[in-house]
Amino acid sequence: MRTTVTLADDVAAELVRLRKQRGLGVSEALNELARAGMAGRRQPGRFQQRSTSLGLRLDVSNIAEVLDTLDDDDR
Repeated sequence: MRTTVTLADDVAAELVRLRKQRGLGVSEALNELARAGMAGRRQPGRFQQRSTSLGLRLDVSNIAEVLDTLDDDDR
């Protein structure tokens, strides 16, 4: 695939460094940098819900009662 890209200064500098170090062409060096970036992607970790004790125990099967209890605590 042939395309035109605009590189950030730091990416261009790394491209020049890699080309000099390994004697690569622009396309080869750019592909190598892109592949290294893709290989370095981390998969998101497994979500785990954390909880902590608040010291208050409520039966939440009756929401109206819970709201009344919470309202009473605010006074």
